[in-house]
Amino acid sequence: MEAIAALHNRVSQSALVAPAPAGAILDNIKRAALRAADHAMLRPWRFLVIEGEGRHCLGELFVRAREATEGGLSDRERERTLGRPLRAPLLIAAIAACRTNTKVPEIEQLLSAGAAMQNMLNAAYAEGVGAMWRTGDFAYDPVVKAGLGVGDAEHIVGFLYLGTVGEPRPPQMPPDPAQFFVSWGNDR
Repeated sequence: MEAIAALHNRVSQSALVAPAPAGAILDNIKRAALRAADHAMLRPWRFLVIEGEGRHCLGELFVRAREATEGGLSDRERERTLGRPLRAPLLIAAIAACRTNTKVPEIEQLLSAGAAMQNMLNAAYAEGVGAMWRTGDFAYDPVVKAGLGVGDAEHIVGFLYLGTVGEPRPPQMPPDPAQFFVSWGNDR
């Protein structure tokens, strides 16, 4: 798919089923992350690929996180929470691995990790793979972070859910750029 067409038409897909991307297609998605804007080439990111039994382990981790803050869960809430990582056959957790650098502040490194995630989202769309970037409370939860081995100076940027589109979302009308872009400085 042409790059501009992918950037103009990409939409998130939440109804994802097997098969997950694999081989060259998955490799292309991963490689796109590594081309994110990156001041001083710090590469302030790392990624966890979660599939198969790993998705069930992540569901258990999500349950432990909820129980740590809410106490016991009803059977319904426990099953619902266990099922969250099963909404796609493959997940990639993007982690901002910020480095101490006097030239590049942490916010720029976080933005770089977010750009890496966005690159994967766009690459997935260009490859015909359904994708959804999810964050939510679990991305910031200390139990989840510890369970995934996320260090004190690291941050979960989000979970990229990848798979085959099960039920496509209806087409969306793109916003008008004029609503968001204004000229500045030409009137001086």
